[in-house]
Amino acid sequence: MLKIAWSETYIYPLPAGHRFPMEKYALLPEQLLYEGTVNSENFFRPQALAETWITTTHEWEYWQKLKTLSLSRAEIRATGFPLSQALIDRETLIAQGTIECAEYARQFGVAMNISGGTHHAFSNRGEGFCLLNDMAIAANYLLINQLAHKILIIDLDVHQGNGTAQIFRNRPEVFTFSMHAEKNYPLRKEKSDLDIGLPDGTADEDYLFTLQNTLPKLLDTVQPDFIFYLAGVDILASDKLGRLGVSRQGCKMRDAMVLHLAYQNHIPICISMGGGYSPKLADIVEAHANTFRVAQEIYF
Repeated sequence: MLKIAWSETYIYPLPAGHRFPMEKYALLPEQLLYEGTVNSENFFRPQALAETWITTTHEWEYWQKLKTLSLSRAEIRATGFPLSQALIDRETLIAQGTIECAEYARQFGVAMNISGGTHHAFSNRGEGFCLLNDMAIAANYLLINQLAHKILIIDLDVHQGNGTAQIFRNRPEVFTFSMHAEKNYPLRKEKSDLDIGLPDGTADEDYLFTLQNTLPKLLDTVQPDFIFYLAGVDILASDKLGRLGVSRQGCKMRDAMVLHLAYQNHIPICISMGGGYSPKLADIVEAHANTFRVAQEIYF
């Protein structure tokens, strides 16, 4: 069964005019249920995240600042969100959702978090709508509990996974791969184990060709026993923060490529949704929904 982490807490109230499309977290499960891709049994609500797992990934001093809402104005501005207890609760719940998805992926082959993909969160600071790095926290959870020994993080959001790269830069048991728009945010990029920066306007053919020529070799080289996949849909040509030119169908083919490889190689895969900022909310929801449809088609 495809297990999906979702909670009303994912929908954080934002000021009018904020550019982050928080509404997608309400509309996406509604769409999946309406069309029959999933039913209510597929969803689970994450439990509370134990502080222990936060501080295995993030520095204690940073976590104390978050917990006591004592970030500086500059630190708050870097996150892009107004700081509140509700926001911290949201971040911890998302990270716990990814941990539980990782557990379900070991059982069913794949599991998905409707939110997550907070790859701009560093060990000691937040950036770009990310405060706690859900995939890094979940990866450390698996490693510490000896549920995985070699993890591959496939980050296909349009923005480089700079926080994830920083967290795991001296950790050979986690291989970080980011394929992103080279000239997009962040201006100063960290060094992943493998970075592929794409030129502005890269469309379906070149995007999928590059990915097809990279992923199989990565699996052969890294030999992972677990995969985290950040399936951002901000690679769409319509995305206002993207700079790439991928179509909705191309985005779906990307997801199918990643999931087929995981399925054929019997590697559990945990998926977080990542970014998506197209002006039309329907474009965002439809592209994200395709990821769930592909997972159902391949695995179930």
